[in-house]
Amino acid sequence: MKIGVVRNPVAGGGRLDAHWTEIAAALSERFGDVEFRETDEPGDGSVIARDLVALGCELVVAAGGDGTISEVADGLLQMQAETGTVAALGVVPCGTGSDFARGMGIPTDAKAAVSRIAEGEDRIIDAGLISFIDEHGRLASRHFVNIASLGMSGATVRAVNADRRKRWVSAKTLFFWRTVTEFVRYRFQDVRITVDDGEPVEAKVAMVAVANERFFGGGMMIAPDAKPDDGLFDIVILRAASKLKLIFDLRLLYGGRHRNHPAITILRGRKVVVEPLGDPLANAALVDIDGESPGHIPATYEMMARALKVRC
Repeated sequence: MKIGVVRNPVAGGGRLDAHWTEIAAALSERFGDVEFRETDEPGDGSVIARDLVALGCELVVAAGGDGTISEVADGLLQMQAETGTVAALGVVPCGTGSDFARGMGIPTDAKAAVSRIAEGEDRIIDAGLISFIDEHGRLASRHFVNIASLGMSGATVRAVNADRRKRWVSAKTLFFWRTVTEFVRYRFQDVRITVDDGEPVEAKVAMVAVANERFFGGGMMIAPDAKPDDGLFDIVILRAASKLKLIFDLRLLYGGRHRNHPAITILRGRKVVVEPLGDPLANAALVDIDGESPGHIPATYEMMARALKVRC
């Protein structure tokens, strides 16, 4: 089998790059015919994944964080839609959060992840497609595999991704600290949320998470009942409340103990539309797509049931 590898050299603040020689050697030893590529800027993972599939790779490994994994999956799904060519996704997680790997039970140790790719089986999972407004005011769309959210989470991932301490500080500590600091200055957003053909929900929110998997934010179990292969999103709405109380209750997210919290509403569905209410600029909440924040709402999230093959 010919495989391709997409590496993000700055993943995890450079942790992947520091150990890349032995990881690359392990991949070559396991698979022999390996095409290695490297990303230079955001969006490269998707383009490179498409190129690798066009070269005949049946398995494309994303070596990096949740953003790299998401971009590679996006490229694979684009090629599948355009040409009918199906390639499997492999994951060597070495990002700040590694939440997709955590939810899928993929080892976060790089060498163990390589062994899992070589010895594992293919699992068919769901994916999502989000349409949103990018930084230039244009309509954009891309696939996601873990969680796409909006609101405070968008501001948080921007702060985490810009933080130079992520090479030395644990993901849980960094995400928790940045969540608290961003939350203190965050202004709750007025939005309208429509799930499938249901009655729209109008609310002032801190965050809305559209989840295919359970974890985000470096181990926060935001959607404790989400399953990546049930054909449904779990939509978690965190409404505005006392900031001090919400910060104190952040600890509940790590164990998924927030289901009955008075500020939390959890819905399920296949399509979610989120629109700003009132002033569209003041309530244009930032989106977070698998750990990257490339734009803002209005946004539409659509389920793609059993769309992606993952080697795990």
